[in-house]
Amino acid sequence: MTPVPSGELAEDRVTVRLGPRSYDIVLGRGMTAQFGLFVRELLPQSQTALLVADEHTRKLAAPLTVPLGEAGFRTALAVIPAGEQSKSLEQLARLYDALYELKADRRTPVIAVGGGVVGDLAGFAAATYNRGLPLIMVPTTLLAMVDSSVGGKTAINHPRGKNLIGAFHQPKGVWIDTDHLATLPVREYRSGLAEVVKYGVIRDAELFEILECHAPALRNGHASILPSIIARCCRIKAEVVEQDEYEETGLRAILNYGHTFGHAFEIVGAADHWLHGEAVAAGMMCAVRLAQRLGYLEDDSLPSRQEQLLRAFDLPIRPLPHWDVEALLAAMQRDKKATAGRLRFVLPRCLGEVGLVDHVPLAEVRQILCDR
Repeated sequence: MTPVPSGELAEDRVTVRLGPRSYDIVLGRGMTAQFGLFVRELLPQSQTALLVADEHTRKLAAPLTVPLGEAGFRTALAVIPAGEQSKSLEQLARLYDALYELKADRRTPVIAVGGGVVGDLAGFAAATYNRGLPLIMVPTTLLAMVDSSVGGKTAINHPRGKNLIGAFHQPKGVWIDTDHLATLPVREYRSGLAEVVKYGVIRDAELFEILECHAPALRNGHASILPSIIARCCRIKAEVVEQDEYEETGLRAILNYGHTFGHAFEIVGAADHWLHGEAVAAGMMCAVRLAQRLGYLEDDSLPSRQEQLLRAFDLPIRPLPHWDVEALLAAMQRDKKATAGRLRFVLPRCLGEVGLVDHVPLAEVRQILCDR
């Protein structure tokens, strides 16, 4: 991909308002030289910093050591293998070792430079080492920029399920440099567009319409409007997190639109190597069809509009035909939103409005999965 032009947006700030744990999301382009000052302002007494990257993002993390050094930090860089398999106890222990060797104290920030895997793993290490270290998120994928870097969810996987071991741990700050999108493979970039579509469906009908109008340019990563779209998604995420930080009222669950199906697709279809956003895209289509089937959906145009937009971004709209339906159902019954094995889904009522629906009949879900 070519670098994303910034249009009129040179820098933007979105504040996540959580009282004494509030933090800023800073968004701009070409901001490497200012990174050390950003971290120093957040952590005036820190002396050391651990950067965490994977094999792909180490080339983005290494230049950050220069401004960090100029700001007075002694740094180390821990590199993990790329891929979902790194969200493991083994890689977590490696990060603990790196922090120990750095002589990290409770002021030492963990700086996650990468996509969702790096952010989840590094975030969980920060949440648990010495009972909690400062966390700085530097998302380098579109998906991480609009979703996983904001809100404080950290996790590793367990052989029985995705993100089963985790903690809420809000970052001290989020640093989004849109120049990093130039390093993404096209498929990875388009996977992130699924989460952008999600925000339009759950909370922002106008955003959805903007995506429809600019779909060809967004598909190819050339849209000057992309930075402002990222900022808009971050504002939506911030507003939801502010109102339901720990998923106690049910509001934050709306961010999981398409994810109950999507996580099952990732687990059962692991051999097919779908990216997270690809699984979520197909999951959103299953969810909107389920809403229609249950009579919950009030806008009959939404299924076709959502499908057309996802197709415009080259994203899948159905699970693969060889995936076992009963295995998919079993995975969904273990989803974190399920209660006593009873399925709960985030379903759309109309564009910009979704709700959490309890006790959805298994037979209805099975029918959706069989319709491929």
